[in-house]
Amino acid sequence: MWSESDLQHLRRAIELAEEALKSGDEPFGSVLVSAEGKVLAEDRNRIVATGDNTRHPEFELARWAAENLTPEQRREATVYTSGEHCPMCAAAHAWVGLGRIVYASSSRQLSRWLREMGLSQPPVSTLSIREIAPGVPVEGPVPELVDQVHALHRRRHQTNQ
Repeated sequence: MWSESDLQHLRRAIELAEEALKSGDEPFGSVLVSAEGKVLAEDRNRIVATGDNTRHPEFELARWAAENLTPEQRREATVYTSGEHCPMCAAAHAWVGLGRIVYASSSRQLSRWLREMGLSQPPVSTLSIREIAPGVPVEGPVPELVDQVHALHRRRHQTNQ
């Protein structure tokens, strides 16, 4: 179902999530790729460093795309991300007119992992991208990468309990 190129970009998103974790942040990373397969931009969570809870990588990539790409380039681009977009990021993605989203792990999985660790849920309802942005093509989760993302979240929360 996923091409080798899809998996390569998802692995990079997971590397960025690990960079976020090493910086003391929640482990999320995302990569924006053109229709031709060129990496256009990438980012990771920066909430702890900035104190701004909107500094999710998916939101940052949507903002970057709005400022740097034509509407057609945005429509043809793909966002690869370690975790499914939250409602804020899904809305930003749709409003900017970005194309396909491919995520390694789902919001439902993250919610279950947090419950299993005895942690509180995020302050915003866990909704799928499809509920927020029904016109956006979405693929995920990717079973062969889910365990890597789960391990990052376990590391994050084991050190903060």
